[in-house]
Amino acid sequence: MRLKLCLVLAMSLTILLHANGRQADTLSVKPDSVKKALRDQFVRDSIANQLEEYTNQVRRSEQKRIDDSVKKAELLQQITLLKENDKLKQADLLRQIQSIEQQDSIRKAEQLQRISQLKKTATGYPVAPFEDTLFMVFTKLGPVMPRERAINISRKIELLYDDDSFEADSLFVTLNESTADITFGEMILMSVTDTDALWIGKEKDKLANEYAVAISEAITTERSNNSWKNILLRIFLTALIIAGTYGVIYLLNKLFRQLNLWLINKKDVLFHGLRFRDYEFLPPKRELDLSLQLGNLLKWAVFGIIMYFSLPLLFSVFPFTRGWATTLFSWVWEPAKSIIMSILRYLPNIFSIAVIYMATQYSIKFIKFLAMEIEAERLKFTGFYADWAMPTFNIIKVLLYAFMFVVIFPYLPGSDSKIFQGVSVFLGVLFSLGSSTAIANAVAGLVITYMRPFKIGDRVKIDDIVGDVIEKSLLVTRIRTPKNEDITVPNASILGGKTVNYSTSSKELGLILHTTVTIGYDVPWKQVHELLIAAALATDGVNNDHQPFVLQTSLDDYYVSYQLNAYTSEPNKMPRTYSDLHQNIQDKFNEGGVEILSPHYRALRDGNMVTIPADYLPKDYQAPAFNVNSKQSSPDSKK
Repeated sequence: MRLKLCLVLAMSLTILLHANGRQADTLSVKPDSVKKALRDQFVRDSIANQLEEYTNQVRRSEQKRIDDSVKKAELLQQITLLKENDKLKQADLLRQIQSIEQQDSIRKAEQLQRISQLKKTATGYPVAPFEDTLFMVFTKLGPVMPRERAINISRKIELLYDDDSFEADSLFVTLNESTADITFGEMILMSVTDTDALWIGKEKDKLANEYAVAISEAITTERSNNSWKNILLRIFLTALIIAGTYGVIYLLNKLFRQLNLWLINKKDVLFHGLRFRDYEFLPPKRELDLSLQLGNLLKWAVFGIIMYFSLPLLFSVFPFTRGWATTLFSWVWEPAKSIIMSILRYLPNIFSIAVIYMATQYSIKFIKFLAMEIEAERLKFTGFYADWAMPTFNIIKVLLYAFMFVVIFPYLPGSDSKIFQGVSVFLGVLFSLGSSTAIANAVAGLVITYMRPFKIGDRVKIDDIVGDVIEKSLLVTRIRTPKNEDITVPNASILGGKTVNYSTSSKELGLILHTTVTIGYDVPWKQVHELLIAAALATDGVNNDHQPFVLQTSLDDYYVSYQLNAYTSEPNKMPRTYSDLHQNIQDKFNEGGVEILSPHYRALRDGNMVTIPADYLPKDYQAPAFNVNSKQSSPDSKK
């Protein structure tokens, strides 16, 4: 039922298209677009003036040729009348004939050169009464421009098509003084001028005969194409193409449906998922869904290809729709051809880009090798530190890539386009406005790299943050505190603040740890010094190669301030070292029987326990009793 309906619609459509196509063919011939005519008006006027000037020159040259021919005939006649013994006169006449022939050859060469110059700029107009171009018209005829000549000739050919008295041998060529006319009865179909003949490079009469044959064959072929027999045959071909297309699509649709069912039934065998190590990219179910979607896309792509090729085939059945097929093909072929030709034209640029890229890559590899050698201290330069090697390499790498892009940029497709350049400038402005902070941090990172205030693993203090440096990048520095807190600090903040590095001199000079205790004036200062130094020497992490020392920093109202200074080569363990040092100070002072009365104690010593812990006191120690002194009064006092 569907096939019958398609056949009926196809027959109706083809008859309607045939009627409309013939009506359009008999009414007009395609001229150039109005927009192009307006744009090229000045050029056409200039070419028309040149053609008119050239036509006048040809007319004068033709008249000169006729005069020379007459003169040449007269000279030949004189030669025949001369006596055989008058050799000098014959030679003179022959020289005159040769001169005439040379001038005629020079004129023809000049005309051909002029024609070749005009062909570079002149526009030809097609004579195409039945869509197909029979020939082109380049020159004017009197006041009639080439475009009008082509239109007039096309209209006259269409009139001959509708004239039932026209036969294939009804056209004749009549030679005149300056033209060769193609005639049908009393109607002059067109005139071929000497300029037309020179333009094509043929004799005037031969060119006119070729045009007459082309016109007769075109009318005969068009009448044959539009006969009822051919129309019925085309209707049959149209229906056959529609039915064939429908059948192919139906079978392919059924085939793809069976393919989907087969994939679903065989999913356990065909699909096991895609994995990379422990990560599963595609589970089996998702792999099945993806396969079904790809099959569906392939089905519609095949349907599109079938329709794309069947429509031009359908349009090519009728002559007046063949242009549609060409247009449809051009919509795909022209972009594809443009892309292919662009790629072919771009191949030399691709090789240039590849050479530039390879040269840059090998340069970067060589510089990286040098940087690694410097970093490993196998290659040394005076004043250049090993920790500068990789940052310097990264800077040089960025500069080399930037230089490579600058060199490659002219080879990129569309680099000379104003739109491409405008987008590049716009992106540059956006990057500049949106990355001011990032650029400031990047510059600060470069400065910090060459200032060398710290390196990875150093214990530092940045503002109020104390910790170990675990990462240095172009934008930020990351610090891990003793509490295992990772803190990210922008490089601009580091450059604008102060940084304390505890690790720089710890290996050679030793980092000095210091703490302060306050002891009363009743304890001898020498004893305090001995106890503090003993506590420092008993602490793990204190460097015994450097003797600890004590400074008395102040003499206050109630106590003396003693500052203990001890060396360490392990700044990363400062919190633990300080804790152990404070414990040892307490132990040593308790063992020495010295009370740390800090900051102040108010105590009545008689009858009170000392502040030393009981573990440090003798086992038989007893707190002293109060001393009571009584004083007897005299007898006189009682009175």
